[in-house]
Amino acid sequence: MIDTEGDCAEWTFPADPGAVRTARSCVRRQLHGWNLDSVGDITALLVSELVTNALRHATGPIGVRLVHPAGLPETLLVEVSDPLPDMPRERAARPEDESGRGLQLVASTSRRWGTRPGADGKTVWFELAVPG
Repeated sequence: MIDTEGDCAEWTFPADPGAVRTARSCVRRQLHGWNLDSVGDITALLVSELVTNALRHATGPIGVRLVHPAGLPETLLVEVSDPLPDMPRERAARPEDESGRGLQLVASTSRRWGTRPGADGKTVWFELAVPG
């Protein structure tokens, strides 16, 4: 864990299969601490999808960051970063495909989402509406 001060929490996980479970657990614990259990299930699911995608393609550390700004209490921003510079692409998975639905799920359940390049790879982010 790097930081859990105020309205931001941030962790870095090694690129190994246990990272998905650990990221989910950290996210749920932080959201509980912020009294945001109402978005805990969907946030944990989407973080799992994005961390899994990062594990499939990247070999370096995976970052997860939550931001719940005091000035925008109805918004939760979630970011998942990895060292691979290639941007992910949303694709239409066929019914028989065993993977390829992660970004579709992010796109269909979040308020908005996107990607951005970084100095050391990329970040996939999404925003969720927090019920008031």
